[in-house]
Amino acid sequence: MALAPVPKLVLGSVAFAIFWVLAVFPAVPFLPIGRTAGSLLGAMLMVIFRVISPDQAYEAIDLPILGLLFGTMVVSVYLERADMFKYIGKLLSWKSRGAKDLLCRICVISAVSSALFTNDTACVVLTEFILKIAKQHNLPPHPLLLALATSSNIGSAATPIGNPQNLVIAVQGRISFGQFLIGILPAMLVGVVVNALILMAMYWKDERIQCRYAAAESNPTVSQHMSHFNSYLNARIDSFNIPNSPQVQTLRNRSAAIDGEIDRVLSNTLDSTRNSNASKEETNGMPPLTKEEINGSPSKDDGIVDKPVEAHVLLTLEEKDYTSVRWKYILWKSCVYIITLGMLIAMLLGLNMSWTAISAALALVVLDFKDARPSLEKVSYSLLIFFCGMFITVDGFNRTGIPGALWDVMEPYSRVNQASGVAILALVILILSNVASNVPTVLLLGGPVAASAAAISQADEKKAWLILAWASTVAGNLSLLGSAANLIVCEQARRAPNIAYTLTFWSHLKFGLPSTLIITAIGLTLIR
Repeated sequence: MALAPVPKLVLGSVAFAIFWVLAVFPAVPFLPIGRTAGSLLGAMLMVIFRVISPDQAYEAIDLPILGLLFGTMVVSVYLERADMFKYIGKLLSWKSRGAKDLLCRICVISAVSSALFTNDTACVVLTEFILKIAKQHNLPPHPLLLALATSSNIGSAATPIGNPQNLVIAVQGRISFGQFLIGILPAMLVGVVVNALILMAMYWKDERIQCRYAAAESNPTVSQHMSHFNSYLNARIDSFNIPNSPQVQTLRNRSAAIDGEIDRVLSNTLDSTRNSNASKEETNGMPPLTKEEINGSPSKDDGIVDKPVEAHVLLTLEEKDYTSVRWKYILWKSCVYIITLGMLIAMLLGLNMSWTAISAALALVVLDFKDARPSLEKVSYSLLIFFCGMFITVDGFNRTGIPGALWDVMEPYSRVNQASGVAILALVILILSNVASNVPTVLLLGGPVAASAAAISQADEKKAWLILAWASTVAGNLSLLGSAANLIVCEQARRAPNIAYTLTFWSHLKFGLPSTLIITAIGLTLIR
């Protein structure tokens, strides 16, 4: 591809460099505006410098990707409200049989949940659970946190909804959910197993940690704490707090109003009956009874009979309200799970992924049958805006001709129908994903790599997209800065109250470098 004129080339490179610095280092001292504002700044500079026109900037925004991203985020919000992630967290400590079992369980659960609910969501939900379990079992949290972060990245590679770069690849490569899953699932499964084995080889080389686990189990104090922890998890599972929920409070208010209405009606009825009886008695020549004679003096027996009856009636109403709201909540949760499962099945059947995700999100909003604003406010709109700015910035940089010229030099050595070509391509993706982040790497390399592979065969084109997905995702395990999931685990662990732990850059790199290289190489042989 020919290079653009020098002014356009230089100004486009400057705009992209500013975007890259703010995307990789969002808190730089000279301009601490963050990633989202940095992507918008890069996009605006591309237009101001006339690298691209305003119309071209609008065309660069990929609406299907944004729609799919928005829909999956809304579905995740409702799944969180339906306690899905609390159940997943409870699986970590359910009938655990030792430290190695716990580590393997973390690898499997985080990988599967990342494939279905995105790796960032899995890391946000599971980090604190893992820290609590590590403390109760007297285990070092470092290998467990590494298992969570790295397995989440590996697991997210299996589906288009596992991470943002896969969304881009699935939409731009026109790869269905089923094709994507079948193509990468074997590599993902083997990758998770190998990742767990490397963790055990590096951190469970002797029995010291296993002995610490056994000591924690036999220690009554620790056992007592573990019992409290299980109670905490159960409380978190039941945190809907039905007796004090707004729905129940509303029902109680209604019940009180109904009771008052019943008393008023009964009183009116009694007065009407008294008046009627008095009229009849006067007609028969009998003097009407006085109010005292009708009511009689209150007796202790009346109080003994009436108060338990009243208490029983109130208790019955409370139980009915409680049961009614509980069953409504269980029904609502079941419907949320069914709609989510339906969304995944529809994607597997090849329906449009963006509209399927949006339809599932709207179905959940309607099913909730109340103002959706609190739920929609939990959607990461800053991420959607970041993507808009990134689409424009990367498209402008592509128009400078620099990525195309670099690919022309590398393309003869990176053909996907040759083992050496696949290895070189994967190495380039690994480096760029850690230098420029994985999503910009996919946007920069996706088109040229797919076009080069399409010249060989259509099957090789799909394989090239899947190689790009696998390598760019697993590349996130190389360093602490390679993936947003890594940073989420690091920050969540550092800020956890009473159980904080700091995951350092070098401690992550010590494991991430060999793990990334080995798992990437093994996975490339299994991608079809």
